[in-house]
Amino acid sequence: MKLFNSIAAKLGKIESIFGLVIYVKPQLENLVQTPIPTKHGEFILHYYSNTIDDKEHVALVKGDVAGKENVPVRIHSECFTGDVLGSRRCDCGEQLDMALQMIDKAGFGVLIYLRQEGRGIGLLKKLQAYNLQDQGMDTVDANIHLGHLADEREYSIAALMLENLNVKSVELITNNPKKIEELKKLGINVTGRIPVEAVAHDDNVGYLKTKAKKMAHMLFESKKS
Repeated sequence: MKLFNSIAAKLGKIESIFGLVIYVKPQLENLVQTPIPTKHGEFILHYYSNTIDDKEHVALVKGDVAGKENVPVRIHSECFTGDVLGSRRCDCGEQLDMALQMIDKAGFGVLIYLRQEGRGIGLLKKLQAYNLQDQGMDTVDANIHLGHLADEREYSIAALMLENLNVKSVELITNNPKKIEELKKLGINVTGRIPVEAVAHDDNVGYLKTKAKKMAHMLFESKKS
């Protein structure tokens, strides 16, 4: 009930009937589960449908996570250029690979793959933002220049997926403190953080420094005095 109330309030899904305010509960259904062998071992892929955004969100699950505490969880937002093409402009592809490796090593865990490309602005706008970055803007200023927020991602569906999988508490694989805060607001018990820091290089170091400076991502921590 706490999770439902948090999500309903956050999404603002209400209807007014004769002056009454009624919360409309978001619907999420786990339609298909199928084994997926990977270089990091075998996972079970869960395909979800939902009434929030009608996008195809999925979860890769290793081992038995139902009823478990301190489950390693990565909530990964889609990055076509990094995850599929191996682009070096960001650290997304490396983070995806590292998270799967961490979960495999732990022997159990969940990787939720959310279809919210470009920190929620979509592929077209992300590519336009890339061109603005090549003209001198950073990743935050480019998004704002295009009329968007620096980060428009939303985690209500991820919270519902974790509830569906009956995960009791999570150790979140992330460098992003905002993601931890958002999940806690949605009723998820986050008991710890697992860093997932990719190697910086010439193609992504500016991007990573911007995330650390302007978005408070916990990067370059070992280099701080």
